[in-house]
Amino acid sequence: MPEAEFLGRCIRCGKCALACPYRAIRLAGLLDGLAVMGTPVILARQTPCYLCLKCVPGCPSGALDGRVKKREQVRMGTARLNKKTCLNWQGTFCRSCYDHCPLFNEAITMDSELRPVVNEKKCVGCGICEHVCPADPAAIAVTPGVAG
Repeated sequence: MPEAEFLGRCIRCGKCALACPYRAIRLAGLLDGLAVMGTPVILARQTPCYLCLKCVPGCPSGALDGRVKKREQVRMGTARLNKKTCLNWQGTFCRSCYDHCPLFNEAITMDSELRPVVNEKKCVGCGICEHVCPADPAAIAVTPGVAG
């Protein structure tokens, strides 16, 4: 759902963070801003979402959509690839984002020259690609929100 709707629904109870076995979900603090304080945040570079979906049934407010039953239905954001800093786009063979994407050969595909391309309609925003990217800073990063 759009972030404004999510922020309106989230009651900041922290049950999603407690349910996450990977400890990927953290709660936003005061430095993140009063509007989002206490809401779930995933810092993909540190710990991405592994799409186990254990957080969804733990959410009492419906902010995490209970209709989501499959990882392909998740919509947290969209990965954006920076071709100027991507090792593969710069001539060094790398398949890290492609090989680790849980929606293999759907959310990230390879073009005719074996370079990664993000399919925005399929990307769920889990951040695994950002987490495994060997570039520093990561050449692929999740932008929160849902692509059109």
